[in-house]
Amino acid sequence: MTQIPSKQQIMDWVADHPDANSKRDIAKAFGIKGADRIELKRLLKELEADGQLERRRRHYLDPEKLPSVTVLELLAPDGTGDLFARPLQWRGDGPMPRVLYTPRKSDPALGQGDRILARMVEAHGEDYQYEARFMRRILAQPNRILGIFRKETEGGRIVPIDKGADSEWRVRADDAQGAQSGELVQAEQAGPKGRMGLPLARVVERLGDPSAPRSVSLIAIHQHGIPDEFPGKVTDEAEAQKPASMKGRDDLRDLHLVTIDPADARDHDDAVAAEIEQDGGAVIWVAIADVAHYVRPGSSLDREAWKRGNSTYFPDRVVPMLPEALSADLCSLHEGEDRAVIAVRMRLDAEGNKVSHNFHRGMMNSRASLSYEQAQAAADGNPDDQTAPLIDTVIKPLWHAYGLLRAARKRRQPLDLDLPERRIELTADGRVKSVNFRERFDAHRLIEEFMVLANVAAAEELSRRQRPLLFRVHEEPSLDKIDALREVAQASGFTLAKGQVLQTGHLNKLLAQAEGTDFDELINITTLRSMTQAYYHPENFGHFGLALKSYAHFTSPIRRYSDLIVHRALITAHGWGGGRDGKSDGLSPEDIEQLSETATHISETERRSMAAERDTTDRYLAAYLADRVGTEMTGRISGIQRFGAFIKLDETGADGLLPLREVGHEYFHFDPDTQTLLGADTGTEISVGQRVTVRLTEAVPVTGGLTLELLELEGKALPRGTAKGKRGRNPRRMTTQSRLAEVKRARKRRRKG
Repeated sequence: MTQIPSKQQIMDWVADHPDANSKRDIAKAFGIKGADRIELKRLLKELEADGQLERRRRHYLDPEKLPSVTVLELLAPDGTGDLFARPLQWRGDGPMPRVLYTPRKSDPALGQGDRILARMVEAHGEDYQYEARFMRRILAQPNRILGIFRKETEGGRIVPIDKGADSEWRVRADDAQGAQSGELVQAEQAGPKGRMGLPLARVVERLGDPSAPRSVSLIAIHQHGIPDEFPGKVTDEAEAQKPASMKGRDDLRDLHLVTIDPADARDHDDAVAAEIEQDGGAVIWVAIADVAHYVRPGSSLDREAWKRGNSTYFPDRVVPMLPEALSADLCSLHEGEDRAVIAVRMRLDAEGNKVSHNFHRGMMNSRASLSYEQAQAAADGNPDDQTAPLIDTVIKPLWHAYGLLRAARKRRQPLDLDLPERRIELTADGRVKSVNFRERFDAHRLIEEFMVLANVAAAEELSRRQRPLLFRVHEEPSLDKIDALREVAQASGFTLAKGQVLQTGHLNKLLAQAEGTDFDELINITTLRSMTQAYYHPENFGHFGLALKSYAHFTSPIRRYSDLIVHRALITAHGWGGGRDGKSDGLSPEDIEQLSETATHISETERRSMAAERDTTDRYLAAYLADRVGTEMTGRISGIQRFGAFIKLDETGADGLLPLREVGHEYFHFDPDTQTLLGADTGTEISVGQRVTVRLTEAVPVTGGLTLELLELEGKALPRGTAKGKRGRNPRRMTTQSRLAEVKRARKRRRKG
């Protein structure tokens, strides 16, 4: 009879032979044949039940060791720049082993979040347990879930925080990472979705209490994958920077340059000055922080800035593109401090037309850091102690130049949207104190016009010199979107010209019709929604919204990577390259080679930030309104879908959902062409633009969702239908179709009239 090995002998053999450890391999190694295989099978099952071995696809593994080939996810570089990785499946009771990724020259460039199949080599006597050697990249990313963990007897469930999520996820006990009920967790899909039951997920990270005041922006940061911590090497590189010298720079310190920003601005990357010309024209200076001097191509700072693409702004925090040592210090144009800049001098004629421009790499010293409110008060004749000495040298010349630009803008007719900006004010502990709308002053518009002109000058300069750059592109809206806008306009009693090439002037006429009416905000918002989304591209396709043939972003390199590329292009075009280390800080061959990739990437990071900022605002508004559930509110219908209507509330500007189940007692037929819900019994028509009174029935801060109940439509209670509509074919449904056809015919007659 063959000697059956002990459990310890089996364990030792499995550890020594990670590549050949199936039951068949074990039997062969110990010479086990015939009926003795039954005893071996029993021993293996006992080892598996005791947790000493784990069976994966007919192979047995020591759960306290990693298999020789495993899937890893790379972590952020540590302070020394080394890349470590975490195994995606760790079943051991002990701490997860530390894995060092050691790339070879032939391996592709990899970074945080990348997943690879790697061959594992045990490391002895080191502060890590394994070294990983690249085999191949795994492109398919599993679904990521952000949600609330609900603990159960065996594992638990994750309730996603996304408003659009339609499914919970099941978590096995050994995939929960110790998560407690009510915790916010980040998880990932743990296998293919089956036809039956909840899909499986494994917890990747525990994020704490979702109801904590400052968790709101943290949720958005994790949900949208925004990098919010700088690797030590990047921070060290930023903190090691020294102020730029005067070498190779023009001395602009005698100019009366000032910064004008929000009172709570965290950085100052642009300064302005103006001089009045004898012919009634003006000279405008726009000076922008010379970020390119500090963030050199190919540096750790540059790679991190590229990855982030832009800064992201939340009510309680900023996730900056650059570390604070640069964004809040060396690159911020503080009052009374010498700062390196790239500046453009632009001359306007008496009609406000730009007749010339030239760029300078220089050194400036800000005369003052003003808020919009301060600058506006000074221009209105109410200066304070800081602005009184600046009236003749700063304020009057700036407002003279702004008057010229305003006249030129009126002739150009860019899209003239007037959308109030919400301001969420927080208490010291991070709770919502109030929700208001920011007041807009001429000081805001002045800075906007100066920045637009400087951006135009940068695009024109680089195009004239035939240098590569990134344009800011905004294409014309599609015909379908303009038709939808026209429907909303007509439903609100306005007209939008048809049958001609669309120009921004046509849209401005519509906006002017709505100005001062109850439909003002609705028409502005609907017009904005009809626009295409702006993006970055190496080719110039113009900017429809600004009515400009050529446009680039030049004025915010602290917070946008696109502007840094334009700065580098200007440096190369003017031969300003070189500096403290003799290396060029202009546009590198690598920058040029990946210009298209950069354009796509930063367009995506911009949208990511916008979505995160919007979601955060929704959650703060839901938290603010959570104590007012049951309260009646007024608003206007801003959108119609098959499942209900979206209501923009007057007081806060928050958007809530009015589900069809909360509307009357009848079936409502949805018509996508007219954006209308029509009652089958009463003929009640619900459409975009109508005034409503609603009751807030639910506010969920963790998702940002608001649910409403309809009380009045256009000041009247809804007529009651005979019963809740049933989803089947019946005579009423045919009657509804006839009514819809009549609604369409009536609208067509109004359009022709």
